[in-house]
Amino acid sequence: MLNDLNRPLGVDREPPPRNVRKRHWLVASLVLGLAGFGIAAGLIGGKIDPGAVAPIQPLAPPSSSAAARPSASYDGVESAQQVETESGVKVFRGGGTAPGSVIIRAPGTALKPAPDGRLVEDSRYGLLPRRGADGASPSSVYASPKAMQPPIKPGTPRITLVVGGMGLNPAATREAIASLPAAVTLAFAPYGADLAAQAAAAREAGHEILLQSPMEPFNSADFFGPHVLSATDSAKAAEDLHWQMGRFVGYTGVMNFLGGRFTANQVATQGFMRELAARGLDFVDDGSSPQSVAGAIASQYGVGFVKADLRLDESLRPEAIDAALARLESLAREKGFAVGYAAGLPAANERIARFAAELERRGLALVPLSAAIRDKSSTPADKSQSRPD
Repeated sequence: MLNDLNRPLGVDREPPPRNVRKRHWLVASLVLGLAGFGIAAGLIGGKIDPGAVAPIQPLAPPSSSAAARPSASYDGVESAQQVETESGVKVFRGGGTAPGSVIIRAPGTALKPAPDGRLVEDSRYGLLPRRGADGASPSSVYASPKAMQPPIKPGTPRITLVVGGMGLNPAATREAIASLPAAVTLAFAPYGADLAAQAAAAREAGHEILLQSPMEPFNSADFFGPHVLSATDSAKAAEDLHWQMGRFVGYTGVMNFLGGRFTANQVATQGFMRELAARGLDFVDDGSSPQSVAGAIASQYGVGFVKADLRLDESLRPEAIDAALARLESLAREKGFAVGYAAGLPAANERIARFAAELERRGLALVPLSAAIRDKSSTPADKSQSRPD
């Protein structure tokens, strides 16, 4: 059931599944027009880093009086401060975790600082990503370093999770950063306020991040906010893309939001992929449009590409989310890796965190988006593609 913490702003009841994303983004654009910036649907999540973050199970204290305390007391302020003092790590009490648990984040989970001076250029819209003169690209420099990824045995099925809608609600975004596993990639909408600080916080917590780009949908009723990439006006689309790109730094690539009409238009998609290739960015297709030509054109231009295999929160019913996650696991076992996408709604984020915590025990690995793109680009089919002039 939705409550005041996870109900999208301005929505009094759970929306039909097909309208979940549309309502969130529509509210964001309306508020943006009235207030000068977007503050929209609360998209709450949680973070538990499988490599550097762990639930701490308390040991029985030596004194008899302390031993009489229930284990749940270790979730209190005193216990957290004691862990911080004795271990030198920072304690976070994330939502969606088991009662009585204490979550810690060890030092060293942050990604490299952004922006990297080699990888930005000034523009009227702020700093835009670019390839460095030395050949470095945002897609590689801003990705999770191999040192952060646990060793994976050959043949281990891999799962990548992408959660979108970040930045639209500051409190919800902070919660997502704090309690979703660091290997979960977070996609930030360009309409949020204080995006630079929120994106930096996500990267400091170890999350790879994406720019979630609003693109023209088939249904004109789904239009939301300014700066939506037009499928037919290439000059305006280029300007709007630069506006979107200038909202924050440190992303490895771009992901569509809606965009059925845009990604079905070959000319529009060619111009878009040409821009990403020049700037050294990857592209993630959320899989919402069967008419999308993004994958084929990304290969032609040498753009790192992956398409989500499954939307995880089409329905907000807990059993439906669990079924989608189980299906994602089955796909990973069948294909070697699978990519799941969620819109950032709290009901899904909580279950995603629980699912991710169990993957290693079940013989699977949770890997960041860059790992999925590297896996896909290493196949012979992708290597055979040539980049057009």
